[in-house]
Amino acid sequence: MSIILRGISYRHTNQQPLFSNISLSVPEGAKVSLIGANGVGKSTLMQIMAGRLTPATGSVTASSHLCYIPQNTAPDSRNVAEMLGVAGKIEALRAICAGSVDPILFDTLSDDWDIEDRCHTALAQWGLSHIGPDTPASELSGGERTKAMLAALALHSPDTVLLDEPTNHLDRTARARLYRYIEQTSATLIVVSHDITLLNLLNTTYELTSEGVKSYGGNYDFYRKQRDAEEQSLTEQIEAGHNALRTARKRAQEAQQRQERRTAQGERNKSKGGTARIIMNARGAQAENSTSQLRLRHTAIIEQTQQKLNLLRQRQTHRAELKIDFNNAVIHTGKRLVRASGLCFAYNDGATLWSHPLDIEICSGGRVHIAGDNGSGKTTLVRLLLGHLTPTHGRVERADFSTACLDQEYKALDTPLTVLQMAERHNVRHLADHDIKMRLDRALFPASSWDKPCHTLSGGERMRLMLCCMMISDHSPDLFVLDEPTNNLDIESLAILTDTIREYRGTLMVISHDDRFIDQIGITQTIDLTPLRP
Repeated sequence: MSIILRGISYRHTNQQPLFSNISLSVPEGAKVSLIGANGVGKSTLMQIMAGRLTPATGSVTASSHLCYIPQNTAPDSRNVAEMLGVAGKIEALRAICAGSVDPILFDTLSDDWDIEDRCHTALAQWGLSHIGPDTPASELSGGERTKAMLAALALHSPDTVLLDEPTNHLDRTARARLYRYIEQTSATLIVVSHDITLLNLLNTTYELTSEGVKSYGGNYDFYRKQRDAEEQSLTEQIEAGHNALRTARKRAQEAQQRQERRTAQGERNKSKGGTARIIMNARGAQAENSTSQLRLRHTAIIEQTQQKLNLLRQRQTHRAELKIDFNNAVIHTGKRLVRASGLCFAYNDGATLWSHPLDIEICSGGRVHIAGDNGSGKTTLVRLLLGHLTPTHGRVERADFSTACLDQEYKALDTPLTVLQMAERHNVRHLADHDIKMRLDRALFPASSWDKPCHTLSGGERMRLMLCCMMISDHSPDLFVLDEPTNNLDIESLAILTDTIREYRGTLMVISHDDRFIDQIGITQTIDLTPLRP
């Protein structure tokens, strides 16, 4: 069945409304995207569709056989069976196999006698054959948690699927599988994503703005062409409005000048005599009244033209630019920062992370891409190279250099501290108050957002605030480490971030599955861990 929203409004606690009076209908079997700037409320609207949040006003009609996969799959106390929504069935199966004849267990299991085998099959399809239903979620990487959630689609075969940034943390292989699923499924799909490849697989685009939702009957490329045409038309209308306003003001001035000349001529005629004073006074009163009427008429024309222009300006989208301006690093290019020899790492069970030891050298000015499938040890390698973990084999030599790191979970922002308070906490260099606020504004946090609690920020807002805080605390890191930096940015901010990283003249270490991003930032060295997994 379709999803229908009627008059949906929502507001965060003690905050202004996030959106108001949202109405839309997604037909059965449709494949649609929901796009919009970070913080506009896309994830919140998805949670309302999924029944996870209650709107302030309005109603939702949705399928009871719906699967919702959220954007943030942070580790928690669940195991994989609970993530897949089959823990009850597996417990019932195991109890029955152990000899229980409790009718409730048989009702719970129903006909799913092969549920454990189906779990293993579904997980293996997403490259997770090394985990099982009892595996704790805390042992999985971000990409593995996302893939485990996606495996639930095969187990439950929902008729409606809500996906919020599903390609976040996914490696190339998993992304390709997700693309195939989207192309082949008959389920109704609603997807929030910044992945343009994915967005172009969806046949309808909904844009969420502060004004509401607008539908475009095509994929992202079609939407972009339509929006560009709309913005060009609006720009032309605004320019025409400016011209009309200038013309109206010029005509008002010319009319005023003509009237002033006639009035002056009348006064000169009066002083010369020859006409009865009573007639001259009557003519003067008539001229004064005519001048007043003329002024009112032109004032009304100007005000009407100005109002039309203001309405056009309100419709115009002002694309704010993300401005994170790290200075260039001070270390000269070519200095060896890190050298790893015979490096490997073993978990508590003794199993090594890679099939053979690594020899790595990173020099200043390099732009290093650490590639590999989910679970191949990319984040672990970064922690080893930076000295945050001790290797179980080999050695790591490090020079003295400053580092700025951005973790993919934004853990520092799981706090009720406000945006401004978080920025002030990172002000270790004792910048002036106006400097802190200027940097917030350049990171697209205007004064109206400074009192917003950090834990209510969207994924993209969290990314921008972390970048801003890093800029405040250390304006010129020698080594800038980015772990999946593009995951939660909207498309416009992603373009600006790409430009920022491309222009930064320091050493970069980047973990990313985003091929478009990697191609654009000038990578000079790639460490691919995919072939090294045992």
